[in-house]
Order: sequence, then structure tokens, then C-alpha cells
Amino acid sequence: MSKGVLFVISGPSGTGKGTVCKELLANDDNNLFLSISSTTREKRAGETEGETYNYTTADKFKSMIENNEMLEYAVYSGNYYGTPKKTVEKMLAEGRNVILEIEPQGALKVKSILPDAVLIFIIPPSMAELKKRLVERNRETDEQIAARLEAAKWEMEQAQKYNCIVVNDELDACVGEIEEIMRGNVQKRAMVDKLLHEKY
Repeated sequence: MSKGVLFVISGPSGTGKGTVCKELLANDDNNLFLSISSTTREKRAGETEGETYNYTTADKFKSMIENNEMLEYAVYSGNYYGTPKKTVEKMLAEGRNVILEIEPQGALKVKSILPDAVLIFIIPPSMAELKKRLVERNRETDEQIAARLEAAKWEMEQAQKYNCIVVNDELDACVGEIEEIMRGNVQKRAMVDKLLHEKY
């Protein structure tokens, strides 16, 4: 049995990476398993244990770090987030392809540990469109949206370190491009430099 491939998907908040991952998983031909991250933050309304996150305590998370059980982890707003190794390694060994939907810091850590991992970065068609999507989802204040847009600049600077860059302008086309990457076909990298200098 051939070993599975680890695909790491990242992108700024508002690029639709979560929706893209759902579409990829809905296609059984992709033979994909979505790794669920662990976190120490409280479960929010509408979230499901084992689907949104695996919720745990800070003490247990720290113990997993000390025991080298985490593939990657980071701290955001005082809470730990990370990917346990065990399930990922098990699925890859069974020939399943695995998706990690994680931030660039974690993605680059994974690449350093598992150099065969394929890193895919999703970018918006423009910074103006990214701002529009953040506003329309009506989840954050103006200040929070501004902070996410500022964070997006740094995140997109990291995109050049990824194997592939895909523009999410039209969902089906974006999903199709990623499926081609997963099949091992060469993907022309989109450039993100112009987005970093856009006014929004």
C-alpha cells in the first residue's frame, strides 16, 4: 500500500479556505481525511466536538507538547491550537491523503518536519474583495476586520514559501485547481506581490 500525501491549506481569513476544504472532502474520489486541530479555547455556540475542534485543557495540551505528540502548535489570544501527530501519521500510513487547514506559522513547521508535504496557499482575487467578504460575513467589528486585513499582508508574504498558490475567485474553479494539484499535475503559481500593494 502506498503512503498517503499530506496537503496543508492556508490563506488569510475571508479567502474561503474552509469552504474549499468542505468541497474537496465532499468528492469521494479525492480519498481525503481532514485532520481536526486541538484547542484549549472554549467551545462556541454552533461548534461540534470532534468536527470543529478537539477541545482540551491547557494542562493536557502542554503535556502533549512535552511528549512530542504535536505536529505543530501555536498560541493565539492566550489559547493553544495545534495538530496531534498520531491521527495524521495513522491516516498517511493507511494510504489516505490528509488535509490540514492551518495558519502559515504551523504550515511552515509541518514542512520542516515532513518535507514531502504539499503546501497550498489560497489568496483572494484582490484585497478589496477580501475586505468585502469579511464585511459581508458580519462576524467582526470594523476594528477586527482591519486587524485581519493587516494580518493578511504578512500571511500573503509567506505564500511564496508554499508549493502552490491558488486564487479563490470562483469556488468551483479554485477547487478544481487544487484537485489537479492533488493529482500531481503541475500548477502555475499565481503571484501575490501586487495584492500586497493594493489599497483597500
